[in-house]
Amino acid sequence: MPPGDVWTRWRVRVGYPVALVYAVLADPAPWSIGTGALLALLGLLIRARAAGHLRKHEALSTTGPYAHTRNPLYFGSALLAAGFLVAGGSWLAALLVGVYFVLFYTAVMRREEHDLRAHYGAAFDEYAARVPRFWPCLTPARAARSGFSWELYRRNREYQAALGTLAGLLLLWGKMLWLG
Repeated sequence: MPPGDVWTRWRVRVGYPVALVYAVLADPAPWSIGTGALLALLGLLIRARAAGHLRKHEALSTTGPYAHTRNPLYFGSALLAAGFLVAGGSWLAALLVGVYFVLFYTAVMRREEHDLRAHYGAAFDEYAARVPRFWPCLTPARAARSGFSWELYRRNREYQAALGTLAGLLLLWGKMLWLG
């Protein structure tokens, strides 16, 4: 069984109860929601840019944000999650989501690397040697850049992350108003 296979399959199944517990523990305030929303927006922008360069199962993505980190979608997701941790205003909720993210996404990134190495071989190894796994480098590892594509953004259904973020922030706002 490839590394991270179990974690990959259980990521979403465990994510729903984690989100529910987070929502119960959250104690949002206007400042926390506003600050968290800005951080989440940064995460969404990084994810959107990455999705506009990603040609799943067609080519190894190495340009745009993929020249800074091998996992810009997950880096953007981490910022998005951090935004919700701030917006929720609860250290306990933040700890729960943080542990979930580190456990599952570390394993998922390893699993995806295993799959990419199997599919692209030496090309992936060369790319992995130049570009960090998660934390972006400020200077891109590759000078050649391809342009952002709205078609790829739509095909990768990245708009769903934006809609989910908006729904989550509205739920926190509603909780603050009704229970605050």
